[in-house]
Amino acid sequence: MTLLLCLTLGVLGLLIGSFLNVVIYRVPEGLSLVRPGSACPACGHAVRPYDNVPVLSWLLLHGRCRDCRTRIPVRYPLVELATGVLFALVGWRFGLTAYTPAVLVVVAAGVALFMIDLDHQRLPFAVTGAAALGAGVVLAADAVANGAGHLPAALLWAAIWLGVYGGIWLLTAGRGMGLGDVALAPVLGLVLGWLGAGAGAVGLAAGFLVGALVGVGLLAAGRAGRRARVPHGPFLLTGAAVGLFAGGPLWSGYLQAVGLA
Repeated sequence: MTLLLCLTLGVLGLLIGSFLNVVIYRVPEGLSLVRPGSACPACGHAVRPYDNVPVLSWLLLHGRCRDCRTRIPVRYPLVELATGVLFALVGWRFGLTAYTPAVLVVVAAGVALFMIDLDHQRLPFAVTGAAALGAGVVLAADAVANGAGHLPAALLWAAIWLGVYGGIWLLTAGRGMGLGDVALAPVLGLVLGWLGAGAGAVGLAAGFLVGALVGVGLLAAGRAGRRARVPHGPFLLTGAAVGLFAGGPLWSGYLQAVGLA
């Protein structure tokens, strides 16, 4: 059952990943996600349905447009593949539960936000808002159907994440991070907090830890100066992923190490 679920979600993730490539390109430009249809940016020819199969079409076309032979960036199949793998991991980690759809919504939005922040150094409120709405509706329905046992902790961690990121934004007058990070933080805190303190605390701390490690690495390699602005969204999302998949065990290990468990 678990294998079938992972395979099903993996295929769904590949399809969603194909759509996320559209989101990543069009949302920052203020373009419609529906019209016009996908086309080669070099020659303008519409992408045929059989050339739009996630990952496989790129491989069969050897990474080039069928009509003009312009190279198709490898990031497109990588986004599709990453989304498929993450969806499969969600199925393996959480199974077929009422919580799973909320995680899938946030994972899909997270992939898009990760790439948009790398490209444009901003996290569009449209994508974050869609994630908040989708995850919020799913978790509210779960609370109504199965009881609100997880809801207080989820709301608490949403408030904690908002307080931390909002506080940094206020104290640094927006130089430490952008409002997009502040808006995304409580969404991630809500979803991770639903799992408990381990996921919420580890996810929050891991984002800053990953950011610090990457920052030190960039400085050491001479790839960035001390005043260089590095988008924080990818670190925020990576930390949330750590909390989501490994927060519980890491938190338990930490408590045991400091003698609190």
